[in-house]
Parts: sequence; C-alpha cells; structure tokens
Amino acid sequence: MELHNNTGHPRRWAILGVLVISLLVVVLDNTILNVALRTLADPVHGLGASQGQLEWAINSYTLVFAGLLFTFGVLGDRAGRKRFLMIGLALFGLASLLSAYADSPAQLIAARALMGVGGAAIMPVTLSIISNVFDPRERGRAIGVWAGAVGLAVAIGPILGGGLLEHFWWGSVFLINVPVVAAGVVLVAVLVPESRDPRPGRVDILGVLLSVVGLVALSYGIIDGGEHGFGRPVAWGSILVGLAVLVWFVQHERRSDHPSLDVRLFRLPRFAAPVAIVGLVFFAAMGVMFFSSFYLQLVRDYSPLQTGLLFLPFAGAQLIFAPRSAAMVRRYGGRAVATVGLALTAAALAAFAFVDASTPIWIVLVVFFFQGVGMANIMPPATESIMSALPREKAGVGSAVSNTVRQVAGALGVAVLGSVLSAVYRADVDGALTGLPAQARDAANESISGAYAAAGQLGPAGPALISAANDAFVTAMHWAAALSALVAALGVLVVLRWMPGREDVADAPAAPIAEPELAGTA
Repeated sequence: MELHNNTGHPRRWAILGVLVISLLVVVLDNTILNVALRTLADPVHGLGASQGQLEWAINSYTLVFAGLLFTFGVLGDRAGRKRFLMIGLALFGLASLLSAYADSPAQLIAARALMGVGGAAIMPVTLSIISNVFDPRERGRAIGVWAGAVGLAVAIGPILGGGLLEHFWWGSVFLINVPVVAAGVVLVAVLVPESRDPRPGRVDILGVLLSVVGLVALSYGIIDGGEHGFGRPVAWGSILVGLAVLVWFVQHERRSDHPSLDVRLFRLPRFAAPVAIVGLVFFAAMGVMFFSSFYLQLVRDYSPLQTGLLFLPFAGAQLIFAPRSAAMVRRYGGRAVATVGLALTAAALAAFAFVDASTPIWIVLVVFFFQGVGMANIMPPATESIMSALPREKAGVGSAVSNTVRQVAGALGVAVLGSVLSAVYRADVDGALTGLPAQARDAANESISGAYAAAGQLGPAGPALISAANDAFVTAMHWAAALSALVAALGVLVVLRWMPGREDVADAPAAPIAEPELAGTA
C-alpha cells in the first residue's frame, strides 16, 4: 500500500490501542461481576444481597446499556465522538468507584445503572472512531483487532475476577477499573482526534425517545422472562410493548425527513445481512457461555479462577484469528469467510450436546477453541460490511445498530436458552426429589445451584441429590446446545442467501447512502 494514498490518520494504530483499552474496561466489567456474585451474597464478606438483588446488580447495567446504545451512537455523531468517549469513560470510572464502596445492594444497583450510561457512551464511538481514522483498505484489519479485544475481555474477565477475589475484598473487581479509565481519559485527550457528522441536520427527538423506550421495554421483558419464566404477564407485556414501540419507531423513521436511522439501509444486503448474523451468533453464543460456566463450576467442580482459565482457548483463538480475518476476506470474500466462521461456531455449539460429566476436559477446551476461531471469522467481516455501507460521517449509526443488536440478542439468548435449560432440568430432576423436605425440594427444583445448596443440608442423602441434579443439568445442557447450534446454522443460510460476495461488493458503489436525502441530513 502506498503511504501517500493512505487516507488514515497518522497516529491511527496508537489510537486503536487507546480504543481497545476503553473497550476492554466496558466488556471486562460484566464478565468480572459474574464471579463475584457468590461473594456479594455473603452477609459477612459481601453485602448480603438476595438473589433478586444480585440479578438486578447485573440487569440494571444491561437495561440502561441496551436502551441507550443507539441514542448515544447517534448523538456521538452530532456532538463529537471524542467528547462522548471522554464523558463515557469519566462516568464509567466514577460509577466503578461508587460500586466498589457501595454499602448496600441498592447502592450497588444504582451505581451499576450509572456504569451502563457510561458504557453506552463508550461502546459505539470506539467503532465509529475506527471508521474515521482508518483508510477503508485498513479498516477491516482494525475492526478485526477490535473484535478480538471483545473476545479477549469475555474470556479473561472471570480469570481476573477470580484472582482479585482470592486476594482482595469484593470491591476490588470494580476498583480496578478506576486507574485504567483515568489513563484512558488522558490518552484519548492526547491522541484521539475529534470527529463528527459535518451535516447532522435536526435532532429526531421523537425517534430518539421511541428507540430508548422500545429497547428498554424489550430488554426488560427478555430479562424478566429469563429470570422468572416467560409465562408471567409482565414478561410478555414488556416484550410486546417494546416491539410495538420499535415498530412505531420504524414507521416514524420512514416518514421523517431527518431520521435518526434511515431504515432504507436495511434494503442494502451488505448492511442487513451482517446485522442479522451478528444477532443470531450472539443469541447462540452467549446462551452457551452462560450454561458452560455452571457446567464447569458445579458439574466439573472447578473454581471460578480455574473456570476462567478454561476459557483461555476461546480468548486465544480470538486474539490469533480475528486480526487476520481481514486478510481472509480480501482473499476469499466476506461471504465465504463468514460462512466458514458460522459453520465452525455451529459445530462447536453442537458439540456441547455430546459433552457430559465425564468428558475429558481437553475435549471441552478444543470445543472452546473452535468456537473462538469461528466467531473470530464472523464478527470482523460482518462489522466491516455494516460500517462500509455507511459514509464516515454516519459511522456512529452503523456502530450503534451493530452493538444494539449484539446486546439485545445476547440478552435474549441467555433468557431463552436459560429458560429451556431450566424447563428441561426441572422436568428431569423432579423424580429424584420425592421424599425430600419441602424447602430442600423447592431449592433443588429451582436450579442446579439450589440443589447443591440443599444437598449440603441433607447429610447422607446429599450425594444422591447432587448426582441427580448433575444428570438433569447435563441433559438440559444438551437441549440448549442443540437449539443454539440450530440458531447459528440459520446464520449460515442468511449469509449464503443475502450477504454479498466479493464480486458483489466490488461492483457496489463506495457509499450508497451518502446522498443527503438518504442519509437523513436535512
């Protein structure tokens, strides 16, 4: 590549490093918290949080984060992406400090919601800044590094969290964010150039409000259904309200002469198809990550730190293959690379349908590795296709859509696959609960964690309950894994049918929505 033809920023690779640090903090925090839940429930060493309070410590973040992602992506394009990134980092750091020293579960829940605001400001602008500082010919490689960082954070979060909890108090899992964020703010101020949409037009206030209300209602219904089952009116009601508001949002955007999101983008295969596969793959993968953690810690009796270490093959595959996916796309085309990646991911997820309590752990590690390889070759070409469908000044919109779909689909995957897991587990373990005290029977019927807690109070009858719970959980895991593999396989069909191949992209115009009337720049 000739240097004088490169339209990227001179410090683009240093800028990418700063953006990766910013991204790592946001993604790490969610995975770190998962290993601290048991400690937070302890009245002596933690906050004495109830199960419901622990759930809201996670969900307050997820709800705010998912609800604001799209809006903050749009506003970042208008107000300045560097400014939004610095504000988001500062909020995230302050909320981390408040979380670390929370005196009650209610304070922790409120601080986590504030962290969601900061995270929603950070996530979409990292990707849109990449689109603005990199030449289109290097953008795929840069997005590969960005995607690899997401995979790394998901995998190393439990390792870091487990290590901190073994040596420090529970607040350390939040306090560790503060110096990283402080360094990030300084580096962003020094290195990252400001960028914004030069022709933003008027603010689509109704569209912004509808997107927030719709996404929050949908996310709440999904979360509630995942926790308590989808038979509750509040779950279905929230989901239906959320979907209705989002339909209203789409109709409004179609009629508006200054839309937040030009819905005609979804007529473009190189935008719509990768958005669909991002949703499908995160639905499938996050559900499996959820139940595999329980499998490793309870059925296989690994500690939180050991469980985190067992996810390293997934992280390693992301680090190795995600940055190289751009070269694969140039050689074989995005459709071919995404198809292979989805096929590998579907095969790895399907393999969990054959894993049981005695499967050699090296086989599980190999499955994690191939899942990592598959996802490393899905996210970069899909994200690059989404971002390349937009002109640089509209990068925040593409980033926001991609990240919103990923967040909502991941939550839906955990909720739906978690519900399948719970239903099959309860049906299978029921026969082993006859004759147990009512309290132990209720706890064991609720979840495998409850069964382990009940077994500790049953004396000689405890091992039999644990064995029955393990068998029921493994059976339930097989059903959930099979469903997740089918969802990933559906992604293969979407890619083959709608995602453009190399020759289609080569023939397409460079920025088909750059025209003012289509971009929504009144």
